[in-house]
Amino acid sequence: MDLLALADFNLVARHGGFGKAARASGRPKATLSRRVAELEAALALRLFERGARDLKLTEEGRAIHERTSALLSDLEETTAAIASGGGAVRGRLRISAPLLFSQMVMGRLAAQLALRYPDLRLEVTSDDRPVDMIEEGYDLVIRVNPAPDESLVGRAFLRDRLVVAASPSMKQPGDGDVLPVVIHVSSGQNETWEMATLQGRRTMAIEPVLRLSSLPMVRDVILAGVGAAKLPISLVKRDFDEGRLVHWGDVPGSEIALWALYPSRRLLSARVSAFLDLLKEAFPTGSSDELAVYSAH
Repeated sequence: MDLLALADFNLVARHGGFGKAARASGRPKATLSRRVAELEAALALRLFERGARDLKLTEEGRAIHERTSALLSDLEETTAAIASGGGAVRGRLRISAPLLFSQMVMGRLAAQLALRYPDLRLEVTSDDRPVDMIEEGYDLVIRVNPAPDESLVGRAFLRDRLVVAASPSMKQPGDGDVLPVVIHVSSGQNETWEMATLQGRRTMAIEPVLRLSSLPMVRDVILAGVGAAKLPISLVKRDFDEGRLVHWGDVPGSEIALWALYPSRRLLSARVSAFLDLLKEAFPTGSSDELAVYSAH
């Protein structure tokens, strides 16, 4: 089997069309089409169903793509590592990270990595959706409380928790009162909030006054005294320390773990190892206090 033709086939399958694959790779569309046709002829299989406007994998094409794409990635990574001297930190490193983590610290981490390894080309995408690492070509993803996945390995490098925060101008509601709150859009449609305090647990009736898609936006709004909010303590700890916000209590069962994950079938590259080492250096104990201090610099 022609490995170059197989690589071209996987490139087209990953991007969903010859035109998109050509634009992404900088290779001629006609060349990709010819190479895929040659592979189909060599295998005596139709790998794509070619419609007037779209291109879809056949059942056989999908099976070949699923079984060979990761192997080709491993082969490319291994040969690149050997050619570069094995342990050299160079080449492209693609990372997907949650939006809030990216806003708080990813810029500083990226700068440190770029200064330390001038031959590294880092690409970071901020995204809260669960990306497919293999299909989308990521080397590492950072995820919050990820579900178990046998195809991925990694470790938790940070832990955080949610707290109820409000402006000092706001008074905590008494029995029968309704608390105005600012909600992040990912929150459910709850009618009450539960809060753990030094005096015990409290249940409060709530009324959402704003729903926002960004946690920093939620923080900005409650600083103005619009309502209370549930926020990661790392995001508001400095506001607590300097008196701009008041810590009313913790949200029970709201522990947050950030994981750095990578494909279990791949040889851990020098690029990924360098980024994992930087995470350990930045957050040696993985506490929310370390995240708050690092993001404040």
